Amino acid sequence: MTDFRLPLGDIVSEGIDVLTESLRPVFDLIRFVLLALYDAVEFLLLSPPFWVIILIAAGLAYFVKGWKFALGTIVGLLVIVGVNQWDNAMASLALVLVASAIAIAISVPLGIIAARSDRSSAVIRPILDFLQTMPAFVYLVPALILFRIGVVPGIVATIVFALAPGVRFTELGIRGVDTEVVEAGHAFGSSPWRILRQIQLPLAMPTIMAGINQVIMLSLSMVVIAGLVGGGGLGSDVVQALSRIDVALGFEAGLAVVIIAIYLDRLTAALSGKRRKMWTPWRRKVTPTETAPSPAPAAATKDAPVGASV
Repeated sequence: MTDFRLPLGDIVSEGIDVLTESLRPVFDLIRFVLLALYDAVEFLLLSPPFWVIILIAAGLAYFVKGWKFALGTIVGLLVIVGVNQWDNAMASLALVLVASAIAIAISVPLGIIAARSDRSSAVIRPILDFLQTMPAFVYLVPALILFRIGVVPGIVATIVFALAPGVRFTELGIRGVDTEVVEAGHAFGSSPWRILRQIQLPLAMPTIMAGINQVIMLSLSMVVIAGLVGGGGLGSDVVQALSRIDVALGFEAGLAVVIIAIYLDRLTAALSGKRRKMWTPWRRKVTPTETAPSPAPAAATKDAPVGASV
């Protein structure tokens, strides 16, 4: 009995070997595309002088939340420049932006599918549970085999790690839309696509934006782990600090990660708030007409409670 052992790890390892041998051109193509996207975003962030990027970031902060957020953005980014971590911070930001964009592009449609089909949700949810509970370091092992060392396995591991909240929040938001509003859309002859596009997605947008916020935060949390496989940026400095027991370098790189995390968190949260304000007037306009009591038959009005038809 003590010799009994399930060879699950060996099966997975053999599966990865088969994938590597049979689909090598496909993985090379994915590696090329991801690397090109990363290089393009990094070029856009590092080519201008640092103060141009700071002004753009502060302008976004002022637009979504006001001058206090803009001032805090300027101070925070100047601290990153002051500790000589600007290039590393922009490289890490490029990794986060590329991984987050791909994770959002995958997770939101999956969340819509899960919200519109109970069977799809029953299939997708256990997969998400598996992805969320598996330690993040485990993703790096097959990613390294399939995409070799560098920034690409870090991007792939980040995408896999950050998918779950985007799917869950999108499904939650769409399922939470008032069924009476959806039924009103059906009653007026709207197609399912039009109901999704013009009713469910706008009303679920605050919840979807909360999911996007979580996707970005989880992507940023993978920056340091990606440094272990040659991801560069702030992660490589943290890894160097660990290997050399360099407290100063570790603190400066970690502080830069915290500043970027706070900026992205506040920015996405403020965008969610702005979208909620945009759609609130629309809801106020529709709700009274949808909830207005219909004229009751003369014989029933005497005993019926007020608003019983709502």
